[in-house]
Amino acid sequence: MERIQVDILGLSTSPSSGGAYALILKEINGSRRLPIIIGAFEAQSIALEMEGIKPPRPLTHDLLKNVMDTLGVSLNDVFINELRDGTFYAKLSLDSQEIDSRPSDAIALAVRYGVPIFVSDKVMDEAAFVPENEEADKVPPTGSSEPETDQPKPKVSRLEQLQQQLLEAVTKEDYEKAAKIRDEIQKLRSHTS
Repeated sequence: MERIQVDILGLSTSPSSGGAYALILKEINGSRRLPIIIGAFEAQSIALEMEGIKPPRPLTHDLLKNVMDTLGVSLNDVFINELRDGTFYAKLSLDSQEIDSRPSDAIALAVRYGVPIFVSDKVMDEAAFVPENEEADKVPPTGSSEPETDQPKPKVSRLEQLQQQLLEAVTKEDYEKAAKIRDEIQKLRSHTS
């Protein structure tokens, strides 16, 4: 299973998401984006650390880091290794072992330790999307001097339509809709595989 390194692209909320946040991960050597819906507490923990804001008392992820440091345990990396029934799974890679974790907790620790975040290629294939503006950049020029409007437009597949809808939902920060569209994309891909 190939591991694809990602960075945190952004973190945002939507009034319709019931207090949940979307954590958007972007592959380092590519253009795909992976949205993961996380809770408000984990979002706050990640955001505070990314902004360098230290609360007066340690948050739970700070406490866990302090305990790990005191015990001499190092976090090497974080690996989002599975997507099952719409739920992401992750592992913390410690000195000599792996520990199961929610991706939100794993990423909150990763930003505290400054370690890489990886996603399995299978998870990226199932749940990631490519923003439209980056897809357009990859289309090779046709060499034709005629305007594009004169050329017949290719039919858009159902998968392409869903990917466009997913991008629009994430752009509008409608993460409930984005999660439903992501699930529909997964079902469509599983039927075509």
